[in-house]
Amino acid sequence: MPETTADQPQLPPQVAPPDVALSDLGPYAVLGVDVVAVPVLPAESGDGDDADAAASGGTGPVLGPGAAELCEQLGLDLLAILELEEATGAAGEVTRVPVPLGGPDNADLRWVLLVGVGQQRPVDLRRAGAALARAVRNREAVATSVPAVAGPEGLAAGLEAFVVGLVLGSFGFRWSGQEPDQRPVGRAVLSDVEDTEENRAVLARALAVAGAGWQSRLLATVPSNLKNPAWLAAQAVEVAARAGLEVEVWDEQRLAAEGCGGILGVGQASASPPRLIRLDYTPPRATKKTPTVVLVGKGITFDTGGLSIKPAEGMATMKRDMTGGAVVIATMAALREVGCPVRVVGLVAAAENAVSGSAMRPGDVVRHYGGRTSEVTNTDAEGRLVMADALAYGVAQLAPAAIVDVATLTGAMKVALGLRTGGFFADDEALAGHIAVAGEASGETLWRMPLADVYEERIASEVADADNAGGGPGAITAALFLRHFSGDVPWAHLDVASVGDSPVDVHEWSAGPTGFGARALLSWLGSEDPLAGVGS
Repeated sequence: MPETTADQPQLPPQVAPPDVALSDLGPYAVLGVDVVAVPVLPAESGDGDDADAAASGGTGPVLGPGAAELCEQLGLDLLAILELEEATGAAGEVTRVPVPLGGPDNADLRWVLLVGVGQQRPVDLRRAGAALARAVRNREAVATSVPAVAGPEGLAAGLEAFVVGLVLGSFGFRWSGQEPDQRPVGRAVLSDVEDTEENRAVLARALAVAGAGWQSRLLATVPSNLKNPAWLAAQAVEVAARAGLEVEVWDEQRLAAEGCGGILGVGQASASPPRLIRLDYTPPRATKKTPTVVLVGKGITFDTGGLSIKPAEGMATMKRDMTGGAVVIATMAALREVGCPVRVVGLVAAAENAVSGSAMRPGDVVRHYGGRTSEVTNTDAEGRLVMADALAYGVAQLAPAAIVDVATLTGAMKVALGLRTGGFFADDEALAGHIAVAGEASGETLWRMPLADVYEERIASEVADADNAGGGPGAITAALFLRHFSGDVPWAHLDVASVGDSPVDVHEWSAGPTGFGARALLSWLGSEDPLAGVGS
């Protein structure tokens, strides 16, 4: 951590995700838990053949694994309770059943939860996990057979999705002198799931992916009176130490020596100097022939808009304008756990876009790494300026097989896609396919946008190589600006401004900064061959 002064805030202790374990036992047989949760399937999902399921005359929902034993032990008619509550088994629906006196074998038991799992797809189990997490806040422990509903063939995908939902649905952030009002459940036992080496590996991967989502969300949520470029770099150094990554941080002197005029220009108005953070991951069996992927993250630790200042309401969420950088740091931390087979270098261009007498002015020209110049016609289009330096460096020095950047870049993306879908651009069809599939599989859906060359004229400048603010369509002109720095390397650009914040708690998302992107990148980079067909 950087040195602190008496008047500098320090992040107070935060809540931790639940501990998660596997158990061969049914949920009722797990002792010492105060909550037991079993799955509820919609009526059409039941076939009436499962000994652990009880159908309600074919017209009501169906109870899944572990429920029959629970009914017998507690003397409860859970189907009648579902009918009384008009439950449907929809994914994420939770019906609460109090057990105030405990059970005959488990005196600690206080609640039975009946959790809807919908069609039992990964997306349904992810939502069920998140709903369960919220339902068991402030409880000591829960035993649940919900993931077992995926069955042997779908267990790996279902287990990972459920755990990701359970962990991310538990997320909380608080900066107060008082104890948090709500804490995640301390322990979650996944029952009716054999404790085998294979399932333990699935659980470890799930916890790594969920942890990356948690970490990127946490970093994006930290207030900017603590979070400046040096603080973010210190977090990256700590992550590198834990994850076995190589790390290097360029200060403002190194940035100047290397010609990173975009990062320096954006950061020159702030009392907190900019940084370029580099993290290196090498897979265990790497050779000289192992290809490299470069990830670039926008790390604007606060964005006032600079002299092209934002309105007050536009600044309210700008502590999270380093989401792209947080995503890169969190992704790098989890690569080993997901078995990434390629080298990965993460670059985070970190700066604070502030207002002062030394601020970059509209009309200034900055020279990027490698010599390309940009006319700054809008200082609030700063993210592309810092990322340009990192992209140019990555292409020139790292010989990547692919380069992917991620940023909360344009409000235009929010106009185009709303608040639930991120956008991406790509100049390579195979890479675009990998990104789209990874987004869908991870629950971080990304919609491909067109790299429309017809708008190239919008970023033309009479005094420099490009204008940094080409105007509408804003997401496309921003992508076209960045494309010039990717050279001949297959490139994808993730603009996650549309999903940078969630207005409410919904599924695995909690209200506030989302840290969107880490799960999608890990789904891609943790696949068997993330570069299949790329560049061909």
